[in-house]
Amino acid sequence: MSDLAQRRLLQRKASQAAWAATPMRQRVQVLRGARYRMSAMGVAFAEAIPASLSRTAADTLGAELLPLLDGCKFLERNAADILRTRFLGGEGQPWWLFGVAAEVQRDPLGHVLIIGPSNFPLLLPGAQTLQALAAANSVTWKPGAGGGAVAALVEQALLQAGLPIGLLTVTADTVDAAYTALNDMPDKVVFTGSTESGKDVLTKLAESATPAAMELSGADAVIVLPSADLKRVAKALTFGLRLNGAAACMSPRRLLALGDTMTALVPLLERELAGVPAAALPERTQVKLQELVVQAVSRGALLRGELKPQQQRPLLIGGALPTMDIAHADIFAPVLSLITVSTVGKFADAYAECPYALTVAIFGDEKQAREIGSGLRAGVVLVNDLMVSTVDPRVPFGGRGASGYGVTRGAEGLLEMTTPKTVLARRGRITRHYDATGPAHVELFEGIIGAAHGGGLRQKMSGVRALLRAVWKLK
Repeated sequence: MSDLAQRRLLQRKASQAAWAATPMRQRVQVLRGARYRMSAMGVAFAEAIPASLSRTAADTLGAELLPLLDGCKFLERNAADILRTRFLGGEGQPWWLFGVAAEVQRDPLGHVLIIGPSNFPLLLPGAQTLQALAAANSVTWKPGAGGGAVAALVEQALLQAGLPIGLLTVTADTVDAAYTALNDMPDKVVFTGSTESGKDVLTKLAESATPAAMELSGADAVIVLPSADLKRVAKALTFGLRLNGAAACMSPRRLLALGDTMTALVPLLERELAGVPAAALPERTQVKLQELVVQAVSRGALLRGELKPQQQRPLLIGGALPTMDIAHADIFAPVLSLITVSTVGKFADAYAECPYALTVAIFGDEKQAREIGSGLRAGVVLVNDLMVSTVDPRVPFGGRGASGYGVTRGAEGLLEMTTPKTVLARRGRITRHYDATGPAHVELFEGIIGAAHGGGLRQKMSGVRALLRAVWKLK
């Protein structure tokens, strides 16, 4: 490490230590001040969003800025309680440890590197940054491609609200900037992006055994039960395929339904989709989409819609099979595979064919939907809703399988930005537990084990008698 890098590291550590020593109420005041400022910056945030994203200004305000501010308010109200030291007391303590007081503190990790995505450049890394700062960490925010202007606005609001200089660093939005930040000795990395990019990051982190929370790709499923309101389902799916041009990790990619349900739903869905504008697709995404569609059609699927260069309207893949590549591809394009299952009992099998397990939406009778959802591997189960309710700042968000691990947001997301420190204090003058053990101690520990863990009254009483004999012998 160069002398300059060493000095920068020491300065960062000093800034973070001072921030950690700052009372929570003062840290919260900074967040509150930033929230007030960001609430007046709606136009600026909307204009800072890259033009390549298929959205309106209202989409940015409703899908990014509003939930970010809600999340900030959640931290203002709850961070102190969530991070408060937990005193364990005597309940549940082994009786032979009488006299030991135990507590669990939540320490900041130190320095958190947040690598953001390009599709939601404000909400996702912004919420993670606020949580990391609330937990008394310093932060490096590496924006996704095109997200630098948005990150700079958040940084501006925090600095104007009194965030000390040196606690938040916003880098360039390039791949090189990410690797430079990874080499800068972060104490934890929070990554949001594709599974393939996530694997590259994890390979790098393995060199230093740096922990991470990985919010990775999705190929999310929508399960439609026979009891579902199909008009509601059609509107929900249309919303999911329209929002951000379907460039969201939670965008619907797989639709699972029984034959009769699928037959009734598809015309309603096509009618709703008729008004959805085309989404601009990068060339790489266009090529991948065409390959997936051609492969699916070659295996018997039916393309409902038309492949277009650059500007793509929603596509439905009729007669798709859960084993087709298109049915478990993490592609940011408005395409939905229609998978027909024979019975309700087969939903779980068809769902499990996909390695991604971020969210699943189930429409229909709530009781039945909950029963099905309880058996599915997913980070989030939505019942009679799609995507929208996941922005509740109280709930954690994260995936399983190829969709990653760890969570952001909610109390659990805040705790991800800390590490537990256990403090144990023995009170009193007893030192017998330090004495060397001998044959007499065998009966002592057998007595303790029998008295504490015996399977019946006779075994427990036998343990008590052995314990008393051993104590008498050891006097």
